[in-house]
Amino acid sequence: MSKIINWGVIGLGGIAHKFVSDLLTLPDANLLVVSSTSAERAADFAAQYGAKHHTDSITDLLAINGLDVVYVAAEHVRHHAIVLQCLKASVAVLGEKPFAMNGQQVAEMVAVAREKKVFLMEALWSRFMPVIQQAKQWSDEGKIGTIRAIHADFGFKATYLPEKRLFNKKLGGGALLDIGIYPIFLSYLFLGMPKGIAAVANFADTGVDVSTTMSFSYENQATAALTCTLAAQTRCDGLIYGDAGEIHLSPRWHEATEVSLNTATEKTVSVFPRPSTHGYEFEAAHIHACLRAKLTESPLWSLTDSTNLMGLLDAVRAEIGLVY
Repeated sequence: MSKIINWGVIGLGGIAHKFVSDLLTLPDANLLVVSSTSAERAADFAAQYGAKHHTDSITDLLAINGLDVVYVAAEHVRHHAIVLQCLKASVAVLGEKPFAMNGQQVAEMVAVAREKKVFLMEALWSRFMPVIQQAKQWSDEGKIGTIRAIHADFGFKATYLPEKRLFNKKLGGGALLDIGIYPIFLSYLFLGMPKGIAAVANFADTGVDVSTTMSFSYENQATAALTCTLAAQTRCDGLIYGDAGEIHLSPRWHEATEVSLNTATEKTVSVFPRPSTHGYEFEAAHIHACLRAKLTESPLWSLTDSTNLMGLLDAVRAEIGLVY
C-alpha cells in the first residue's frame, strides 16, 4: 500500500458529497475516480472534489490503475450487485448501509469477499464516532453495571415525494432501512442479538414504512425500545441504562459530539468537537488502517456484525409485513 490511498466512489448523491468532503480532510486520501449513471453528474462531482477520472461505467471505474478501495453509495437496491462486481474485480469495498436488501444478499457478498480474500465493510459510520467508542468503553469497563434497557430514536419530517428514494419501494425506501438501522445498531452493539422481537409500523401509500417502533428482549432480562420515523422530528437520543448508572449519547446520538456518564460515584461528560466535518473521516481513517494492515474485514465492525444486523432488519420487516 502506497502512502496515499486512492478511492473510487459509485453513486454520487447527498451521502457521497458528505463522505468525500470528510475523506479529503485525511492527509493520506485521494479521490481517484467517481462513477454515476449520469455522465454529467460524474463530471460535475469530479470537478468539485478534484477526482482525476469520472465515468458512467462501473466496469471502467474498476479498470482504473491504482484504485485501492471503492465506496458504494448508490441506492439501497443496487448495493448487492455493485459490491459483488467490485469484489469479483478484487477491489476493496466500503458499502453504504443498509449493506443490501436482505440477509440472503449479504450472505452472498460476505461469501465472495471471504473467497476472494478482499476487504469488505458496511459503512456503519456511527461505530467509529468517538462518542460511540467512549460509550462502549465505559460499558465494557462495567461503569454502569449490567445493561438493563436501551432507548434510542431517530426521526425527521421528510417531504412526501413518492418517486424519490425515501418513499419509493422500488428503491428500497422507508424509515426502517434508511434510519431505523441506527437504533437497531445501538442495541446490537451493546446487547447483542435479542431473543424476542416485536414491532409495529405505519405505512405510506407507496407501501414503505413511514414509522416503525420496535421492542427487543434479551436473555439477561434487558430490553430495547427503538423508534424510527419519517413523519416527525424526534429528539434522536441514545440512552443506555445499567443497574449501576446510565450513559447518554446526546442528540443526534448517531453523530453526537458529547456523551455523558452518570453513576452514584461518577459524573463525566466527554466532548469531542468536530467543527468542520460531518464525521465520516473516522470511518475512512479506519478503512485506511485496515488496508495498511492487509485485513480483509474490520475488527470493530466485522462481516459477522453486518450479517447479524441485517438479520435483525429482516426480522423486523417480517413482524411489520414489509416485503420488497
